[in-house]
Amino acid sequence: MKVAIVTDSNSGITQSQAKELGITVVPMPFLIDEEEYFEDINLTQEQFYEKLLAGANVSTSQPNIFSLGELWTELLKTHDEIVYIPMSSGLSGSCETATNFAKNFNGKVEVVDNHRISVTQRQSVLDAIALANEGKGAKEIKKYLLDTSMNASIYIMLSTLKYLKKGGRITPAAALIGGMLKIKPVLTIQGEKLDKFCQVISYDQGKKRMLDQINKELETRFKKQLEEGRMKVMMAYTHDRARCEQFEKEANEMLKHHGLMIEVVDPLSLSVSCHIGDGAIAIAMCEYYK
Repeated sequence: MKVAIVTDSNSGITQSQAKELGITVVPMPFLIDEEEYFEDINLTQEQFYEKLLAGANVSTSQPNIFSLGELWTELLKTHDEIVYIPMSSGLSGSCETATNFAKNFNGKVEVVDNHRISVTQRQSVLDAIALANEGKGAKEIKKYLLDTSMNASIYIMLSTLKYLKKGGRITPAAALIGGMLKIKPVLTIQGEKLDKFCQVISYDQGKKRMLDQINKELETRFKKQLEEGRMKVMMAYTHDRARCEQFEKEANEMLKHHGLMIEVVDPLSLSVSCHIGDGAIAIAMCEYYK
């Protein structure tokens, strides 16, 4: 069967990369000072940060469900089935909305909530492509992605508490104290929402804590996958690639004794960036299909 793979721009896959991969990427919509933009369509990373740092009012929205339906209908003219891999349901309601809407397509559209975002979501898309190329159907692809969905970790260190405060995720008082003490939060995504991992007072301390945790998980939680050669480690950042590239060098030194190295360094999706701001760096790992 011919299976179409569809994801959203939270995966970090650009429109040009999507064409090379033979997939479709649904651009995430944004409201900036009440004007609608679409990631990688009429809003670049550079334009987004220019507006964000200038103090614009930035918020995210779900893809238009009717536009999504039109896309699925068009793809089903040339494909037998569709696998749609949106961002984690723990981070957006768009997954649940798409799941309910897919019921109108007589079982030809499988929406996969595999609890990932950014570089780990990207890997899920690559896994789906590999499985489709092997002749697997949409239900088989969905089963694999669901079975491995929680075999991923993301750790993100923020440079500022400003945007967590703006989004109501911390109190203004906590943001003020944190700013005075130069506290940098390190957050984690373990399948669902952004949660607190730890807080540090410097980038160097934060990088060490994240690398220590990655090393620990490779030796325990992901030991089996590592031994079988089915683990990838990736990085992401907001706005400041140079800072992330330095972190990449330090991470590769640690990863050498595991026989691994950083395979992807991508900008974080703008849907995440608007909540955490510029200057963030992240390291992630996940199981992948071989």
